[in-house]
Amino acid sequence: MTGADTRLVLAALAGIILAVVMIVRGRLHPFIGLLCGAFTVGILAGLPIGETAKAVQKGVGDIIGGTGLVVALGLSLGAMLHLSGGAASLATGALRLTGVRAAPWATLGIAMVIGLPLFFETGLVLLLPIVVAAADAMHRDEESGAVRDAGKLRLIMPALAGLGVVHALVPPHPGPLLAVEALGANLGLTMFYGILIAIPTAILAGPVLARFVTPGVRLEPLAITEPTVTIAPPGRAVSLLVVLLPVLLIATGELGQFVPGLKGAAGLVAASNPVVALLVTNLVALPLLFGRRLSEAAIQDAVWHETMISAGAILLAIGAGGALKQVLVTAGLSDLLARLVLMHAISPLLLGWLVAVCIRLAAGSATVATITAVGVMSGVVTGSGVSPELVVLAIGAGSVFFSHVNDPGFWLVKSYVGTSTADTFRTWSMLETVISVAGLAFVLLLSLVV
Repeated sequence: MTGADTRLVLAALAGIILAVVMIVRGRLHPFIGLLCGAFTVGILAGLPIGETAKAVQKGVGDIIGGTGLVVALGLSLGAMLHLSGGAASLATGALRLTGVRAAPWATLGIAMVIGLPLFFETGLVLLLPIVVAAADAMHRDEESGAVRDAGKLRLIMPALAGLGVVHALVPPHPGPLLAVEALGANLGLTMFYGILIAIPTAILAGPVLARFVTPGVRLEPLAITEPTVTIAPPGRAVSLLVVLLPVLLIATGELGQFVPGLKGAAGLVAASNPVVALLVTNLVALPLLFGRRLSEAAIQDAVWHETMISAGAILLAIGAGGALKQVLVTAGLSDLLARLVLMHAISPLLLGWLVAVCIRLAAGSATVATITAVGVMSGVVTGSGVSPELVVLAIGAGSVFFSHVNDPGFWLVKSYVGTSTADTFRTWSMLETVISVAGLAFVLLLSLVV
């Protein structure tokens, strides 16, 4: 490594450590801590202050313009399901079907199915309000707060694991699908291998891991409060339709692209866009969930007041996380780490995983990690003859390694689950790491027979 490379690595470490200290020890809001960390990285790495400021603005703009819209629309949909009683109705129905012992396994399976065509953030904002409602109903009568919170997390973590594992490993999720196309892998084989690996990985990262990390974790009160309006809850079929409608729209748009003659069709492209799918679902959900009472000012005020209360803190935090990510990318840390890993002769599968891990740790974004690793690995796949399907899965596993403060998803999960920053590391960051390491282990095992 050159002196400039060393300076860049030290700058990145200093910025990230500063952000963590300001948030955890200084008790500052993540928005302030992450912005300070972003500017620290830029200044110490030698970027002009003006260029650092532009990177910060671009990072915030990219996140708010993309993920931010998804989060806001998902929050409004969650508020509608909450205020109308639809989420509680679904939770009650699910508990009757599964019982207490089987509930974590049910939420794991539902999350994997719902998460298939969705960006992680979309699946999270749709599914987690229902899971939290079910967890509240299941553990409301626990006398000890610590026992109650641990029990709720044992239901919430499998849902997070189900969403996280398909985010990393299973097309037609956008990340793996991008890697399939770039590396020339077979989509059907990648889906088959991905599902084989995803199921045991999700079990380890969800129900199994939750038993070890949840004791002692305390949950903070969430922004969503008890309904402020009284309304007859909608039927469970209606509530289920509202939840599944964006999934159906996005799945139709994604899978319809593979039908001869329909690729690029305007309607399918629109349906596969999460922002469009969620906006359509919001417009459909309002009359379905509230009926004739939709025009009442109290109903409208309650829905949008609850949405804005939740959205403010979440959007500020994930926007600042995007700023830190963009400064790291602009400073060149992603390119540096990719070059360093390529200097060592190792297994192509392990190499793809390591490149993705390095970019993930530096940039925070699983999508950035996937895109960068695919670019690095395309020549390696061609030259080595390794299965491109397994390389796709190895890169996907590496792209979710140890979510931390420069990952907007870290703050999204923290806000939705109600954990402290330290406990988010203990639960969510550990969950993502288990998905990453177990996913690689299963890919390597599968490579022995493929």
